[in-house]
Order: sequence, then structure tokens, then C-alpha cells
Amino acid sequence: MESVSVCGKEYVLIRLLGHGKGGYSYLAEADGQRFVCKQIHHEPCDYYTFGNKIEAEKRDYQLLEAAGIRIPRLIACDDAAERIIKEYIEGDTVFELVKSGGSVERYIPQAREMARQARAAGLNIDYFPTNFVVRDGLIWYIDYECNDYMDEWSFDAWGVRYWSMTPEFQEYLAQSN
Repeated sequence: MESVSVCGKEYVLIRLLGHGKGGYSYLAEADGQRFVCKQIHHEPCDYYTFGNKIEAEKRDYQLLEAAGIRIPRLIACDDAAERIIKEYIEGDTVFELVKSGGSVERYIPQAREMARQARAAGLNIDYFPTNFVVRDGLIWYIDYECNDYMDEWSFDAWGVRYWSMTPEFQEYLAQSN
């Protein structure tokens, strides 16, 4: 297994968890504990413009924490290697639950509360269901991405369209296979 260094500490990469606009996230292990190691990438994204991604991760973490959004704790940030280590939240994503035919209706009030908290702070978070993990009945926003609030990207205007087996969700599934 491959290992990487973050701030002088070695982490063994166990498996890829996901690939997003900003990086690759891996399940990692060190000292018998599990973490998420996110490696920033610089692949082009035709629908999103980035500045300094590692600085954005740190800034967005602070904004989300101040807004009271339930997020994994940031443990380490290695600016030179463009890697972050964050708390691993074990559980299924909302996306996995919807894809397998499960209902996520009971989590929508929690998503709306996060949306309320984000809006009160002048922010939107990325409401796509791959960014939410369910653990012990609570949803966690596992991405640190946030942007200035805009109605069109709110949970009720955009995100909720992907929180059930909607035509939008089915189209995404068809395009991603």
C-alpha cells in the first residue's frame, strides 16, 4: 500500500473514497486510526473556477465551522504537498442511500437546517448528496466547499433535486456510468 507524508507524519492510503472538483480523497490510516487524506489536483473543471485550492480548503473550513455546519474536524494541512488530513466520518453517503432505493426523507430537515445555518452566514454549501454522510442518525457535510450565497444554488432550489430518485438524479447516474 502506498503511504504519503502530511506535515511530517506518514499515512497509509487504504482506498480511494472519491474524486471531486478539487482533489482525490482517500481513506487513510495512521497510529491505528482512520482519516481522510485529500490530495489537491489541478485537473480542469469546465463549470467551476478555482483560485488557490489549499487556501480555499482552510478558509472554507473556518467559515463552515463558524456557521455551525456539522463537518469533520481538520487535523492537518500541508500547504507544500497540497494535502489535508481530516476526521473520517464512517457511514453511507446520502447518494449511496438514494442510489440503492432507500429514502432519505428523514435527513432532509437536517439538510434544511444546515442550509439555514449556511445562509445565515451568507454561504451555500455543495448540496450534492455525495457530500453528506449519515452516521448515528445525523448527516455530516464532509466536503469543505462553500461559496457566497445565491438563491439558485440553495438546497431547496437545487440540492433537493438530487436527494431522491428524481429525473436529475437518474440523469446523473446515466452520465456517470
